[in-house]
Amino acid sequence: MAQELTYALITPYSLSKSRTGGIISRLLTLAEDLEFVAARMYAPSDAFVDRYIHTIEAMDMNAALKAAFVDYINVNLRPATPNPAGNRCPVLFFRGENAIDILKTDAVGGADPDPTGDTVRGAYGDFILDAAGHITHFEPAVLVATDVRTNLEHLKLFSEFAVTDGGILESVVTYPEGVTPETTLVILKPDNFTVASTRAGNIIDLFSRTGLRIIAARLLHISVAQGEEFYGPLVPIFHTKLRFLVTNALKEVLPGAFDFEIHDDDYEKITDMLAERNAICEFNKIVEYMTGINPADVKTEADKKKPGTVQCLALLYQGEDAVTKIRERLGATDPEKAAGATVRSSFGRDLMKNAAHASDSAENALRERRIIGMLDADDPEVVRLVDDYVKSQTE
Repeated sequence: MAQELTYALITPYSLSKSRTGGIISRLLTLAEDLEFVAARMYAPSDAFVDRYIHTIEAMDMNAALKAAFVDYINVNLRPATPNPAGNRCPVLFFRGENAIDILKTDAVGGADPDPTGDTVRGAYGDFILDAAGHITHFEPAVLVATDVRTNLEHLKLFSEFAVTDGGILESVVTYPEGVTPETTLVILKPDNFTVASTRAGNIIDLFSRTGLRIIAARLLHISVAQGEEFYGPLVPIFHTKLRFLVTNALKEVLPGAFDFEIHDDDYEKITDMLAERNAICEFNKIVEYMTGINPADVKTEADKKKPGTVQCLALLYQGEDAVTKIRERLGATDPEKAAGATVRSSFGRDLMKNAAHASDSAENALRERRIIGMLDADDPEVVRLVDDYVKSQTE
């Protein structure tokens, strides 16, 4: 069976009610046979919504349910939505055999007045009928395509409006007078995506407790060049702070190796010789972990710029004191020292595999966003992904 590319759009209401993490957990695990290949935030324009609705109206489905979807989209996805958090929509893209049906049936589920909690809509959607069978409350939680033709039309829209309606939505949320919002970067690290699990969604759920707004999302394959620039400031820090590891290793190996005593001054001198090499070694380990590629094996600058072999999810959070709030929820670098109910105490494994990265200052947030392509003009990788798929379906 041919590979299909499809999407799941998390509704603005679900996003504003901090249901995003739970929904993502279910999407990644209930559709575990599919590959999570891209993510992007959209704030749909009226032009986007008009055309999206037109495709819904052309679908073969129950008339009452169709009307409910059209009414819902008209109210909630337009720029004039009554939702004070705006019409921001995270859109996740999935690829695999029979992807449309798997995502629709196994993961998202149908609009059901008697839901069970085994699907996204079963847990987070509402489809309430009155005694006469009329729909009185409708919240689909997630929008997906239900057939091949409609899926292709929706993908074309996501590509066409990727730049004008999507990307970094720093001006969508309205804040109270006197509040100066701050934007910070979070990266969910590769071990959250090595197998289908709830880890990524659960981490997002913990960050949601800050009350901050997600204004951008992008699935990354960090290159070695990006990894080296991103983590470059750590080398001098490692040189100083990790000296003790070199000294400790020497004290474990050298005693008894010679017929003379080795003094503390000797260990210090040898450590002086090896501290820089150790710092570079530890730096290379981090770059390899974040990219899937050992920098020592990369010989050319062109190869350094190639996408890495592992993936991360980058998110931009916006709000008052965003850097501080995210860092507090993240927890200490060492998971064993992180406070309870933080991301790293809950999901971190060691100093390197500690679940997530977060910028430690507004200045570093700007530097790091520039490196990964999430500053002013982001890289709409969704356009390439979708256009390649559409081309393959129409040739």
